[in-house]
This record gives sequence, C-alpha cells and structure tokens, in this order.
Amino acid sequence: MKELTIEAKIESIPGVIEFVDKELEAHDCPLKTQMQIDIAIDEVLANIANYAYYPGSGSATVRVEIEEDPLAVVLTFIDHGIPYDPLKKKDPDITLSADERPIGGLGIYMVKKSMDDISYEYKDGQNILTIRKKM
Repeated sequence: MKELTIEAKIESIPGVIEFVDKELEAHDCPLKTQMQIDIAIDEVLANIANYAYYPGSGSATVRVEIEEDPLAVVLTFIDHGIPYDPLKKKDPDITLSADERPIGGLGIYMVKKSMDDISYEYKDGQNILTIRKKM
C-alpha cells in the first residue's frame, strides 16, 4: 500500500493522479482503465476540495493498494471534513437534458458507473470513500 496526503484543493488533483498513475503503470494497467480511474480521482477529490471543509480547508489522504487475484486497484480517500455519504444521493435522471437536470450529482454517478465497487463509511471522525477497479 502507498499513501499520499495532500491539501484538499483543486490544484492538488494532478499530483494525486500522477502518484496513482505510477502505480497503475507499474502493474501494466490498460490505458482505458487508467483513464476511468483518473476521472474518478478527479471527481472524488474535487468534491472533497469543494465541500468537505467548507468554508475552511484541510487535508485529504489517498491510499493505493493493488490486489493480485484478480488484479485490481483499490483507492481509499480519507478526509476529516463534514460527514457526507455521496452514495446516499439519488442518481441524476440522465434522460433529462442538461438544462432540465438539477446541478450536482453527475460526477459521483460517473464514478459509481465506471468502478467495480464503491463504498463509504464515517469512522473516527473521518469520511472514508473506497473505490475498486479491476485491471
């Protein structure tokens, strides 16, 4: 397992993606899968940066674990912000046009649809969101 703690701000996202991509490339992750994971990282960290500590700031930790059988990556996002379970939010109605849909919820919906597993827990004062994707 590898771990990176960053300031929870939008500007930190590229560094986290680079950190995770090094692990994925070391395990010959297919490019399509890597791109899906990168989008998920962007969406999850953007939510943490914009909402977890509002109106203040704080840190976020990203853990990367590689499972062997079957080969998969498990990413865990941890913050000490406001308790919030993004999985409880109702999925957006994607049959509506962008103008008809309320703002918000599309990012976590994309993460849910592109990852194999996603879970959330609030434990010891921490939001813990875990995503898993087979390689």
